[in-house]
Amino acid sequence: MNPDLLPEGLQDRLMPQAEAMAELLQRYFTIFASHGYERVAPPLIEFEGSLAHRTKGYAKDRMLRAVDPISLRTLALRSDMTVQVGRIATTRLSNAPRPLRLSYAGPVVTLRAGELHPERERMQIGAELIGNDSVAAAIEIVGLAVEALQSAGARQITVDFTLPDLVDTLAEKAFPLNEEEIIAVRRELDTKDAGGLKALQADAYIPLLYAMGPLDSALQKLRAIDAGGALASRISALEAIAAPLGKDITVTLDPSERHGFEYQSWFGFSLYADGYSEVLGRGGTYAISAGDDAQEVATGFTLYADRLVKTSEDSERLGRVFLPLDHDYQRARELRAQGWHTLAALDAKDDARALGCTHILDENGPTRI
Repeated sequence: MNPDLLPEGLQDRLMPQAEAMAELLQRYFTIFASHGYERVAPPLIEFEGSLAHRTKGYAKDRMLRAVDPISLRTLALRSDMTVQVGRIATTRLSNAPRPLRLSYAGPVVTLRAGELHPERERMQIGAELIGNDSVAAAIEIVGLAVEALQSAGARQITVDFTLPDLVDTLAEKAFPLNEEEIIAVRRELDTKDAGGLKALQADAYIPLLYAMGPLDSALQKLRAIDAGGALASRISALEAIAAPLGKDITVTLDPSERHGFEYQSWFGFSLYADGYSEVLGRGGTYAISAGDDAQEVATGFTLYADRLVKTSEDSERLGRVFLPLDHDYQRARELRAQGWHTLAALDAKDDARALGCTHILDENGPTRI
C-alpha cells in the first residue's frame, strides 16, 4: 500500500484553490463583522456524548470517533459546527446580552461520504443569531446570507423558503394526526407522493404538494388550503421576510421540504445561484439545548464554501511580478504595498513563466510577460 495515499473522501487543497478559499473566508467575515457578528472558533474534536446530545442524535451515525487516551472517553470529530456554536452560546456566553450574534468557519468531517458528494471533509461557514427566532431575525439572517453570497461573486441568487414544522402545525388542530401518522405523512410529502398520502387517508395534505414554486403563486395556493386560519401567520411571515430582498433575488417556496432541515423549527431556507448546480447554503430557525430541559431559540445559516471555490489549478495568477536577481528592493516593497504579489529570483535559471508570473519588473516597472 502506498503510504502517501489519503483516506477515501479526503484530499489536499492545492494552489490556487487554497488561496481562493482563504480569500472567500475573508470576504465572508468582512460582511459578517459589518453586521455585528463576532467570530468564535470551537475545537475540531469534542466528547461524542456532547455532540450527539446537541444534535438530538440525528448526526450520531455521521461522526468519526476515537477513544481519548487521557479521559478514556469517546471523542468525535465534528460533522457540524452549528451545534458547537450553540454550546458556546449557552455555556461560555450564557450571560452575554441577547440577541447574541456569532460567526464561525472551519473544517467538518463525516464518517462516510454520500454517492453524490464523495468528499468526507468540507469547510463550513455560518452565522448564528442566538436568542431570537422572530420574523425580524429571519429577515436579518436571510439578508446577511444573500449579501455574503453576493460578496463571493454569486449572481442570480434564488432563496427557496420552507416551513419545516408545517405538518406538526396542521396536525395539531386543522388536520389532526397522531405521532405515527405525522411521521408517515412527512415521509410521503418528502417523496412528493400524492398516492401515498391518499393511501394514508391524508387527502387534506395533498394540496401542500402543489403549493410550491415562485413565492407569490405558491402563497396563493397555500391560502386556498382551508386550515381554519392555521397558516395565516406563516404566510404573513414569509411575505415579510421576502419583502426586503432586492428585485434581482428570486424567492420560491416549497412548504413541505424537510431535507436538510432536520432540526429547524418554523422557518427554513436554501440558497442557489446561477452557474451552480447544488445548494450553496441552508438556514432557518431552531432551538438550542440550554441544559436540563431548557432551550434557547436561534436563527442562523450555513454556507457550503467548497461549492463556491471554482478556481482551477491552471488559472492565471493575475498581478504576480517576477523580480530579477538585480531588482530594486525598494521598488519591490512599493509594489507589494500597492497589492501586487512578487516572486524573487533566487537563481539565474529561475524562469518567470514557469513559476506562474504574469509580469516581470524592469526599469519601466511591472511589464506583462
